[in-house]
Amino acid sequence: MEGVRYCGYVFIITAIYCCFMMQFTVAQITDPAEVLALVSIKNGLVDNMKYLEDWEKGDPCTSNWTGIHCFNKVGANGYLHIKELRMMAMNLSGSLTPELGQLSHLQFLNFMWNDLTGSIPEEIGNIKSLKLLLLTGNKLSGSLSDQLGYLPNLRIFQIDENQISGRIPKSFSNLNSVQHIHFNNNTLIGQIPPELSNLSTLLHMLMDNNNLSGYLPPEFSILPRLRIIQLDNNNFSRSEIPASYGNMSSLVKLSLRNCTLRGSIPDLSRVPSLHYLDLSWNQLSGSLPNKLSNNMTAIMLSHNRLDGSIPESFSSLPLLQKLTMDNNLLNGSFSTNIWQNKFTSTSSLLIDLRNNSLSDISGTLEPPLNVTLRLQGNPVCKNENVRNIVKFCGSEAGAEHKTNNSVIVTGACPIAACPKDNYYEYVPNSPVPCTCASPLIVGWRLKSPSFSYFDPYVRQFEQYMTRDLHLDLYQILIESNSWEEGPRLRMQLKLFPVVGVSTFNKSEVIRISDILQYWEISVVDLFGPYELLSFTLEGPYSYLNPDIQAKHKNKGAIIVIVVSGVFAAFASAILTVLIKKRQAKYQRILSRKRLSAKLSIKLDGLRSFTFREMTLATNNFDHSNQVGEGGYGAVFKGILADKTVVAIKRATEGSVQGQKEFLTEISLLSRVHHRNLVSLLGYCDEEGEQV
Repeated sequence: MEGVRYCGYVFIITAIYCCFMMQFTVAQITDPAEVLALVSIKNGLVDNMKYLEDWEKGDPCTSNWTGIHCFNKVGANGYLHIKELRMMAMNLSGSLTPELGQLSHLQFLNFMWNDLTGSIPEEIGNIKSLKLLLLTGNKLSGSLSDQLGYLPNLRIFQIDENQISGRIPKSFSNLNSVQHIHFNNNTLIGQIPPELSNLSTLLHMLMDNNNLSGYLPPEFSILPRLRIIQLDNNNFSRSEIPASYGNMSSLVKLSLRNCTLRGSIPDLSRVPSLHYLDLSWNQLSGSLPNKLSNNMTAIMLSHNRLDGSIPESFSSLPLLQKLTMDNNLLNGSFSTNIWQNKFTSTSSLLIDLRNNSLSDISGTLEPPLNVTLRLQGNPVCKNENVRNIVKFCGSEAGAEHKTNNSVIVTGACPIAACPKDNYYEYVPNSPVPCTCASPLIVGWRLKSPSFSYFDPYVRQFEQYMTRDLHLDLYQILIESNSWEEGPRLRMQLKLFPVVGVSTFNKSEVIRISDILQYWEISVVDLFGPYELLSFTLEGPYSYLNPDIQAKHKNKGAIIVIVVSGVFAAFASAILTVLIKKRQAKYQRILSRKRLSAKLSIKLDGLRSFTFREMTLATNNFDHSNQVGEGGYGAVFKGILADKTVVAIKRATEGSVQGQKEFLTEISLLSRVHHRNLVSLLGYCDEEGEQV
């Protein structure tokens, strides 16, 4: 009779729980049309790393499909809608399907750094809500559809480093919110549409390394906010540099290297913000610009047909880092005033005047160590009256001075106390010496910086990054930096938690990831546009892979999980009471050694977990993961190393049982099976914990 009553209790509890959960499982949470679109999108992809396996389980929004992020509130039709697709660096191949256009509420589309082929679906042009279109670093081909020009909210349009061909559609002049057009490193052809001068919000135009031709549109000079024009390695053989470019008061960088341009250099004296001018490897003639902005860091005019003397005004540019005018027809005298009174320990200056017709040197030819001077191929090299001239004219002359941002660890710290093989290391700039922590590793690239040497701006860059990430200055380390073709500056950053904490908690990782992935770092003219190359989650952060946001809950999902979790905890608490009443009957059968001594029991394949596994699964039992609480202890949502989602019940200090009692409960729970009850996977009995 007692057994019948016990089974009755179990049946009632499971039946109530089943009915409760059916309220959430019967109804579709995400818009059905968008779910079907996601299925079609997945079918078009080849997922070699199996990142998208969970796209076949549950609802996209409430089950947190990898890379899928939803709005917190239901839409007018009563469904949740997809807000973001974050598929960066998932080793995906295959192609993008037209069904992308059915994600009508999408704001963020990121497939950067994959191996996608095929064309960009024109149906993306139907997503009027789209703000970021990021397809950098794939093998996409074909031409650009006119339909992509009708995205009224698009802010960033990145298709660089692909194989896109054809012409730039004139319809792109309708992108009236766009700030960044990054089309570089493709095979685009034809004229840049002058209609793009309608883009009043445009900040950066990067179209270098294509096959563009025709002429440079003079209409660009009316763009009020345009900061960067980078069109290197195209063929504008019919064009001169429009004189109207001298009226672009906001221009910071003008880079037209190797564009087959002819004519003269326009008057740029009315461009007060200009930092960087690269007009090298063209067919320009005439004299050098007489006056340039005091903000100039780089003047690159090599391999042209420029003549005349070097303007004295070049000696009054306090921030100059690179002056390259080799292989021209320059004559007259060169003044050594150009490097006077402008150097700090991190400054560098390259002056390349090779293969011109310079006949004399004005001033003392004793440049500081940080100055690289190249004079080979000038008549002055034969003037024996100029002191020290030989060292700047020989074949070995002018080895460029390079500096590196190295890691400095202050103080002597114990070697074994912070083992790197466990993903922990000393924080070099910590205010507390020998602080040991595990950093987040970020691959970062400046796509068009307005300088040639980074060292003078390292501190400024660190301040800029930590300000927008809301970190203290000591929490960032530039571990390495190197220049790439472009020129672009690639770096690896390490972000450390605050002093006193060895790791970032989950919410902090998510916060930082959101800022980096959603392009919320402000764009500073000096550093220019940027891109996230990688966001590495290793060691104590590996449980957050592959998609950091899979741990981010929208409100609808939180309500379902928390409410159902509380009910699960309630049901679990009732079962625990019933089980305790039955413990005496089973003590004789279950008398064994202590669990902490690793009892050799096999209860339907139950696993003995380590306490470290439990802490990693729950982010150290973070409060944000708690989904319920009963008389025995709190219930947490956890994710195991194999990505299995589990409920983890941890006994509170006052509820810890004896070893036999704990084993009895495990044994009984392992025998309770019902389709509406989750299965018991295992237990943990280490460090005085019962989980």
